[in-house]
Amino acid sequence: MRGPGDAAAELAVERRGTRLLGEIQGEGAPIVLLHGLTATRRYVVHGSHALPRRGLRTVAYDARGHGESDPPPAGEGCSYAELAGDLGAVIEQVAPDRRCVLAGHSMGAHSIAAYALANPERVAAIVAIGPATLGSGLGPETLAYWDRLADGLERGGVEGFLRAYDVDLDPDWRETLLRITRERLGLHRHPEAVAQALREVSRSTPFENVGELGSLEIPALVVASHDRADPGHPYAVAEAWAGELPQATLVSEEPGASPLAWQGGKLSREIADFCERPEVATRLAG
Repeated sequence: MRGPGDAAAELAVERRGTRLLGEIQGEGAPIVLLHGLTATRRYVVHGSHALPRRGLRTVAYDARGHGESDPPPAGEGCSYAELAGDLGAVIEQVAPDRRCVLAGHSMGAHSIAAYALANPERVAAIVAIGPATLGSGLGPETLAYWDRLADGLERGGVEGFLRAYDVDLDPDWRETLLRITRERLGLHRHPEAVAQALREVSRSTPFENVGELGSLEIPALVVASHDRADPGHPYAVAEAWAGELPQATLVSEEPGASPLAWQGGKLSREIADFCERPEVATRLAG
């Protein structure tokens, strides 16, 4: 149930022929939420309203080609350079004169890293949820897997994607993963653009080496998942990000529990607590 102040205002941002759609909730310091590949804006904090209720102006939008947003126009794609550029356009519209906290899952975390490395002065703090890259390109077997997912989506829709995805899933988590994936894939207006993103995002990197994160002298919260439930976002990668970011804190669920990244209310409270730390609040106010 929504409480006072939970009503969302529509967000529309135009950038070079691509219209990004989203919503804004609450008043106060700005936080921008970025979702992962094949997801939508709902799948960062999973419908939780805890962030606006804690006094944060919460901005969430669908990445290009995802959810309600437009596909990339001819001649443009879904590289991290483009995704970071879209994030910059959103920030310039919703918070042109102040720093934001940026919180993103997987592809969203990588987009944030690409943007923050180029524009550190515009960022109050970052929340990297389930990062999945150390900067090196993916091998041919992994790229072939992403291409199979794209082919499945193009040829068989949601069920075609799921048939390609349902490979080597842990039996204890299989039904949960398939349910979540089916729900989020049904929310896209342009599934062909999601297939394009599957091919192109997997071939892009937000940086050449994870060591580049060492230049970001800003507060950071890194949210890790244990590998059994969420092997696509390895715990070791989150550890590496936390090890390189100079002001990072690493958090996770207990082993065997549902990943913190999937628990919208609990994750939102972790993020809100992080935003209230003096080092983050000072940068937000400045």
